[in-house]
Amino acid sequence: MLGLVKPSPNFIHGNQILTLRKTRALNIFTTPTTTLNNNTFTKIRFPSFMASAISTTPEEPITKNGVQHPVQVAKRLEKFKTTIFTQMSMLAIKHGAINLGQGFPNFDGPEFVKEAAIQAIKEGKNQYARGYGVPDLNSAVAARFKKDSGLVVDPEKEVTITSGCTEAIAATMLGLINPGDEVILFAPFYDSYEATLSMAGANIKSITLRPPNFSVPIDELKSIISKDTRAILLNTPHNPTGKMFSREELETIASLCIENDVLVFSDEVYDKLAFEADHISIASLPGMYERTVTMNSLGKTFSVTGWKIGWAIAPPHLTWGVRQAHSYLTFATSTPMQFAAAEALRTSETYYEEMRKDYMHKKAILVEGLNSVGFVVHPSSGTYFVIVDHTPFGFENDIAFCEYLIKEVGVVAIPTSVFYLNPEDGKNLVRFTFCKDEDTLRAAVERMKAKLKK
Repeated sequence: MLGLVKPSPNFIHGNQILTLRKTRALNIFTTPTTTLNNNTFTKIRFPSFMASAISTTPEEPITKNGVQHPVQVAKRLEKFKTTIFTQMSMLAIKHGAINLGQGFPNFDGPEFVKEAAIQAIKEGKNQYARGYGVPDLNSAVAARFKKDSGLVVDPEKEVTITSGCTEAIAATMLGLINPGDEVILFAPFYDSYEATLSMAGANIKSITLRPPNFSVPIDELKSIISKDTRAILLNTPHNPTGKMFSREELETIASLCIENDVLVFSDEVYDKLAFEADHISIASLPGMYERTVTMNSLGKTFSVTGWKIGWAIAPPHLTWGVRQAHSYLTFATSTPMQFAAAEALRTSETYYEEMRKDYMHKKAILVEGLNSVGFVVHPSSGTYFVIVDHTPFGFENDIAFCEYLIKEVGVVAIPTSVFYLNPEDGKNLVRFTFCKDEDTLRAAVERMKAKLKK
């Protein structure tokens, strides 16, 4: 991680929040409006259960040895505080809730991968790695990319190893985006996108994908993209919706990018968790490799999210910018874990097939359970997330529902409104994850069946 914090469209300030909404549930007190980026926001008191979780960013001065020190943060990061995932995980512990919110497995990765890391440590591979990756991993990434996309890339000139995909995202944006550059996001979006774009000084535009299928509104995209657009940030399979961008959608995006000379930053960390269609890398479409940075990581596929091994694949003229930023962010990534990652990527296709079968079974348990409880469950074709509509239970919005779910039912979900520039677009939706063992999933479903009533 890079110390990046929640790029929430709810601009938290201490125990207050700047939001596009006029009101929210849970005893809110409004104060005068504020204008940011030509949008008018109403400043409202943050719900008590969320405010209690934000212990790492106090508004009041910190007292140490009798001296008060005001909290300091750069203006470009003032609106980004504790991530929603940290908040929810803290609340899960506090209330003894089952955490189906944060997307990390509660089971371990395969033994052969862990043994490879242990062996690398024992062999003394413990000092700084080469900045853009140990040759063995660069080659393994290139070989895997060829199998998956059909593209042949130079592991020395076109593959950069990073500290997780989060750093690949940051290095790409900081290395290739200039202040004032226009970047288009598809909302809802992964939490680090807005924060890193804000640090890069980008002008962010958002296109909302709407349920039930979260299809790309092509006419809206055509009306927004222009010669002023520097890049489109794409995520497929898509977190948090589980959507997989169709070939038709990707071809349309590609055509518009070529026509307007736009780059694509493609986050593909869930490429091996594609259940209902084959994953397509937009870089593999005609004319797109030369304008695409493809970002991926090891953690999701091999259940080693704590290792933070990621990579960016791009043609040399784009790799230059990525590597320049990477050099001054982390410089290098864990050496023994890189050797283990190379071993992992060389595994047989059987591993991926069995992994998908296992996740499809877990998904079936959760989806069946959520349907039986009474949620409106939206289709999920990839990732290990499911989006549901919580409104059958009568709560005003996702924050109110998630508070009740944690405190009264004992299950954690993620409110999705924090993944939109306009939180109203996500107020009816919450996200559950099924990257948990079968017993945990069944226990969460039983709690909801017993305590969650319409």
